[in-house]
Amino acid sequence: MNTSVSPLQSGVAKPLFSYRKFWAGRFGVAPFLPMSRAEMDVLGWDSCDIILVTGDAYIDHPSFGMALVGRLLEAQGFRVGIISQPDWLSAKAFRTLGQPNLFFGVTSGNMDSMVNRYTSDRKIRSDDAYTPNAEPNRRPDRAVVVYAQRCREAFPQANVVIGSIEASLRRIAHYDYWSDKVRRSVLPDSKADMLIFGSAERAIVALAHRLAAGEKIAEIRDLRGTAFMVPRGWLPASDWSEIDASDVDTPGPLIRHADPYAMQPEPGKETLCASSAAPGEAPRAPAQAIPQAIRFHPQLKSHTRMPRLERSRTAIRLPSYEQVVADPVLYAHASRTFHIESNPGNARALIQAHGERDVWLNPPPIPLTTAEMDGVFAAPFQRKPHPAYGEAKIPAFDMIRFSINIMRGCFGGCTFCSITEHEGRIIQSRSEESILREIEEIRDRTPGFTGTISDLGGPTANMYRLACKDPKIEAACRLLSCVFPGICDNLNTDHAPLIQLYRKARAIKGVKRVLIGSGLRYDLALRSPEYVKELVTHHVGGYLKIAPEHTEEGPLAHMMKPGIGAYDEFKRLFDKFSKEAGKEQYLIPSFIAAHPGTRDVDMLNLALWLKQNNFRLDQVQTFLPTPMAIATAMYHTQRNPLRKVTRNSEQVETVRASRMRRVHKAFLRYHDPENWPLLRDALRQMGRADLIGSGKKHLIPGFQPAGTGLRHRESGMIQKSGQQNPKVQTTRSPRTPRGTR
Repeated sequence: MNTSVSPLQSGVAKPLFSYRKFWAGRFGVAPFLPMSRAEMDVLGWDSCDIILVTGDAYIDHPSFGMALVGRLLEAQGFRVGIISQPDWLSAKAFRTLGQPNLFFGVTSGNMDSMVNRYTSDRKIRSDDAYTPNAEPNRRPDRAVVVYAQRCREAFPQANVVIGSIEASLRRIAHYDYWSDKVRRSVLPDSKADMLIFGSAERAIVALAHRLAAGEKIAEIRDLRGTAFMVPRGWLPASDWSEIDASDVDTPGPLIRHADPYAMQPEPGKETLCASSAAPGEAPRAPAQAIPQAIRFHPQLKSHTRMPRLERSRTAIRLPSYEQVVADPVLYAHASRTFHIESNPGNARALIQAHGERDVWLNPPPIPLTTAEMDGVFAAPFQRKPHPAYGEAKIPAFDMIRFSINIMRGCFGGCTFCSITEHEGRIIQSRSEESILREIEEIRDRTPGFTGTISDLGGPTANMYRLACKDPKIEAACRLLSCVFPGICDNLNTDHAPLIQLYRKARAIKGVKRVLIGSGLRYDLALRSPEYVKELVTHHVGGYLKIAPEHTEEGPLAHMMKPGIGAYDEFKRLFDKFSKEAGKEQYLIPSFIAAHPGTRDVDMLNLALWLKQNNFRLDQVQTFLPTPMAIATAMYHTQRNPLRKVTRNSEQVETVRASRMRRVHKAFLRYHDPENWPLLRDALRQMGRADLIGSGKKHLIPGFQPAGTGLRHRESGMIQKSGQQNPKVQTTRSPRTPRGTR
């Protein structure tokens, strides 16, 4: 291989719109990306250069990933077709548009297909917001694997590239909640040629141009944000080095070995992985009281190490798939290493063995600049569903048709949320001009617009243009959160650009109101009382969503969320500015039940806090372990990857039994008579029968009303001296669902 400096090694990103347009750009812009051969004929196409396969309905709007990627590739001159929600029972639907000249791009859609189809109790959902008329069962389980295999069956010679949230969260061996086991990387299961993780723009544009220039996909190995299968022990060039994950973050007291890749451990230094176990059993820890360093790959051949390893030419070998299946400690250690290597400024390539082959992950993509973000969102979107759907209603579109995505990424690092694994922690913001222009497009082109913009946001409402004060510090940082356990001194928390954006947005002619629907990071907002006042005075439509998630220190620490004191301070400002504005407004807090690190008494204390503050929650959520999230590693391994992982390290309290998960959820709806029998049993077992009774100090009554065997759900919540709020539905934007964003 050529040893000259590649984009992967230099970390320098080629500008997204600097490529020479592909020759097919002469066909011009398609009204909608075609979904049939008839549409291709109208456009004068004999074939598609790229065909995108998605589990969602095709909505030509920038909030939907396939439309965004498709229009970007079109702007590069490629002919792009879309196969939406194909019948996966045979390969016939995947032949609809013929064989693509360059590749199939496969995605499950805006959401992980398993999260989309199943509740946290593993029950099939009755509807699908991304499907016409919310019809369920229009996509398979693990859609990326199924679609990719069908593409391969339809055209064995075609290149198959997988991506989106589902592929991103399954790029290495991962715990799968729905099957309750550790599964392989999605790459070998899907038989795909390449996986593009994270925000795909840079990688997919570069890949398309290089394939069009005649390169073979098996030879393209230097694109950041990509993963692929390689022979065991493969390295890109002779000057690359491979190190073991234990050298990055040693699991336990460090024991130096003369050769970390020796065929046998040194005498007297046997490792934990070598402990004896019966076939099929997890390895047992040795009898020694002193924990020893974990040994990962004694079967590997030795590599000559450079005296001082260059990060851009170094790969880290994670524990293999077989090892993380057998050993929860190694799984937790692999999770910790994976997340430490997540900053595109200093991340190294990762390797994980799967049998006789390796999954190779290049470092994460370089974030887009503001100008590049503007270019991506400037494509000629129709901002509506494809005409093939007729008058069918698509709930996801109805929810975002008047909303605008102003940024991507999140530096919060909440352990239960997958934004960091997918979009990254570095905020990528659009320019003010680009956002205001989109508001004008909504006003002028979107049917049904009455003057209300429903959201200016993204994964969070108030991280627009927030970043590290020093780019050098940002590039070197290895922390998983900029705001936990406290807000970093190096973080710029100036909300002035966002305040200015709000003011200009609501000043646009024809715009009556601009609401904020994305979740607010209230600990950041406290740094700018002026922002809180602006928000509360002009941009709250009676209710504001925030996410304290819990009140107790233990769960909050395992979530990497701020203490409840920050919520109390924000509520004080919220009430103050609401009163000054002469408005009656309410906070809508969300909480998670059964999160790792949560004890029964923690949920009880949360329930008592809810009652004390007159909250009666309607929609509540139980922790859902999504692939590769840190909290999922806690759930599976009962270890805490936020700290060094050893055989005798911190044990994480984990609620796994379905009954106890129901109990924890019931505490959040302590006021619902249907939950009272379950809670009475739980309180008696906890020795807190004193909370059963009819007084103000009691949590639930001792009697059971007649007819409460049926669910009598209440809408909204009661707050402020027992005053009934108007009914409110606390749903989440389909653009950024929690845990899969």
